[in-house]
Amino acid sequence: MDYQTLRYETADRILTLTLNRPDQLNSFTVEMANELEHAFRRASEDDDVGAIVVTGAGRAFCAGMDLSKPGNVFGLDESQRPTVADMHTRLDDPAIHDGVRDTGGRVTLAIYDCKKPVIGAINGAAVGIGATMTLAMDIRLASEKARIGFVFGKIGVVPEACSSWFLPRIVGIQQALEWVYSGDILDAQEALRGKLVKAVVPPEQLLPEAYALARKFIANRSPVAIAFARQMMYRNAAQPHPIEAHRIDSLAMFYTSLGDGKEGVQSFLEKRDPQYTGKASDMPPVYPWWK
Repeated sequence: MDYQTLRYETADRILTLTLNRPDQLNSFTVEMANELEHAFRRASEDDDVGAIVVTGAGRAFCAGMDLSKPGNVFGLDESQRPTVADMHTRLDDPAIHDGVRDTGGRVTLAIYDCKKPVIGAINGAAVGIGATMTLAMDIRLASEKARIGFVFGKIGVVPEACSSWFLPRIVGIQQALEWVYSGDILDAQEALRGKLVKAVVPPEQLLPEAYALARKFIANRSPVAIAFARQMMYRNAAQPHPIEAHRIDSLAMFYTSLGDGKEGVQSFLEKRDPQYTGKASDMPPVYPWWK
């Protein structure tokens, strides 16, 4: 697929996914939402991709929704009056999917479902959806020039992109509410103090640091085990009792021990690098266990 708002570039099993509307500070559109959702679901099944680094072209990461669009700038169908029941029974109905569902949420759900580690390399302004889309990424690194803001209250709307699920889990409820209530623009160091980002680095070191992390995550690692581990961490952490984690841990341990686990043990005993043959595109039959 040829993307109009993104660059999809793979080298050494690392996909660099670049938001690519630099003249508009990579502001978010419905087209970008659709392309991001497609790109993450594509990368999840692409065995040439081991890890994903997301960044922005030019001086911004993503300056939020493109508010210059005519009509409803969020791409919503104002003729509808959706209900909670609709969101349970008609979620994939085209009318709800295209006219009601939050486009940022569709993107973060695609990231959440992804089988590959995802690293956000926040190179500049990341405001609104530019901030919330990063919350579904596993690690966030920030350039010293990064500026991050959950500014929804300033334009009379609410946090989206499933951020009410992700943000409190990352920074805690008190910090999440303070940032959402205030709508303040955070500099990189404040984001670091609030534990939103892992590290702050000079601009020229941002992508090298992100690639170094990505290489660490995929070198001599089983793609099947990584896919299981990523989903187990996110999904089991939200369960009400550890017995739910035990059920899934047991199944994942059973099936990985039949496949790449044998090679992993043998390579350890023989003091050599493992040669894993498992593929994330061909997971054991219990995956995805939540569907």
